Amino acid sequence: MKVVDKIKSVIKEGKTAFSFEFFPPKTEEGVENLFERIDRLVSYGPTFCDITWGAGGTTADLTLEIASEMQNVICVETMMHLTCTNMPVEKIDHALETIRSNGIQNVLALRGDPPHGQEKFVQVEGGFDCALDLVNHIRSKYGDYFGITVAGYPEAHPDVIEANGLATPESYQSDLAYLKKKVDAGADLIVTQLFYDTDIFLKFLNDCRQIGINCPIVPGIMPISNYKGLAYGWFLQNQEMCKKILAHGITTLHLYTLNVDKSATAILMNLGLIDESKVYRSLPWRRPANVFRTKEDVRPIFWANRPKSYISRTKAWNDFPQERWGDSRSASYGTLSDYQFMRKRSRDKKLQQEWVVPLKSIQDVQEKFKELCLGSLKSSPWSELNGLQPETKIINEQLGKINSSGFLTINSQPSVNAAKSDSPAIGWGGPGGYVYQKAYLEFFCSMDNYLGSVPIKEILQPTIVDPASFKVWKDEAFEIWSRGWANLYPEDDSSRKLLEEVKNSYYLVSLVDNDYINGDIFSSLS
Repeated sequence: MKVVDKIKSVIKEGKTAFSFEFFPPKTEEGVENLFERIDRLVSYGPTFCDITWGAGGTTADLTLEIASEMQNVICVETMMHLTCTNMPVEKIDHALETIRSNGIQNVLALRGDPPHGQEKFVQVEGGFDCALDLVNHIRSKYGDYFGITVAGYPEAHPDVIEANGLATPESYQSDLAYLKKKVDAGADLIVTQLFYDTDIFLKFLNDCRQIGINCPIVPGIMPISNYKGLAYGWFLQNQEMCKKILAHGITTLHLYTLNVDKSATAILMNLGLIDESKVYRSLPWRRPANVFRTKEDVRPIFWANRPKSYISRTKAWNDFPQERWGDSRSASYGTLSDYQFMRKRSRDKKLQQEWVVPLKSIQDVQEKFKELCLGSLKSSPWSELNGLQPETKIINEQLGKINSSGFLTINSQPSVNAAKSDSPAIGWGGPGGYVYQKAYLEFFCSMDNYLGSVPIKEILQPTIVDPASFKVWKDEAFEIWSRGWANLYPEDDSSRKLLEEVKNSYYLVSLVDNDYINGDIFSSLS
């Protein structure tokens, strides 16, 4: 979806649209950390996020990679910066084709900084001289597919700022006229460069309107990343700037995070724009941002704790289920690959700390699952999430008991009968509705436990949603015993051998209690 349309939609609802900017880190570990920070910030519901294009085009490939991950895995509407620096038209088109094929629909078109080692911008052979040329090219070749954003400069472009730190009135007016040319050429949104005087921005906004620039103009704010000492004064100034902007009826804020999430979060919280206890979900999972799957609203429950794996295994689909699940699509799941079992270093370290303990018997294995359900552990080989789903905490005591009895749960949900749709733990879809759901358990158990306790004829369904999908999922679930947990131990370790024995002898059971009013899914498993 185009960012400009999302902004207009948020404003129409009487809300404030906020967004975040990030830049590509220099190291692989830095990229991993960035994804974690983006994921945290996206949970607050930004209208979009953008990723910069390195000075001189030095991070082109990494920017493309990060943009795709943001759009398709983190699931946030993503805008990618694109500059003219060191970019002949062939490279520009390659970048645009790449993001289009990845479902990205938004570009911030910039001239860019001078190439490395040079003081002035130099047009590359076969490339463009300015952002206006880039906007014209995108519109002429790609029509209306892309939403195009351009930069606005409340104090005029840095190239025309003189020694006294100001632009002449003539330079300022010339800069405004050039901005209007970019909008007339097809840009539909303006994001300003940072400023530290709200009055300067308000004057710039009014001047733009006076010359016929009518598209949304989003103020760019630079949060201070360190609150200590004098920096706290800057933090307060940022806060007052934002309050003044909002007081003038401007309902958009774009935060230049510098890849730090805490300062941006603090500003938005103090403005009352986000509340950690009231983060609403439009669906039980994060809605996809990829333009090709934005209408998707049905998924199997099996991947509830592994949404990134699900996205990976369904990325080749040409269409995605809406309102109902089609049986025929189950055969087209992508095969298991190393990707489904890749973990970030920080997550691998957490699993090492929490799950690599001596395992002498199955009771030791059961104890780890119990600790997870009771909240003592924050990681799980079977989950991409940090800690339990909020709704799981409603039934964590019952889960702890059945895990002690040998039913090793990897997925669950409580029964819900007409809970408000904006309740923090289980709500989704926004205020004004109600949630109904059946109790669900998914667990590994031995044959003895399966035959002795699972009431097959009373409440068991062979699978939930789609039998063929369960058969696809079970291969992934069993493989995690080896590649997600056992492989954390040395090859000849007895704990590793025990986990492989469990994998080879246990069953995976999907259990549903159809009575969501008076049912008790745990009664036969205690």
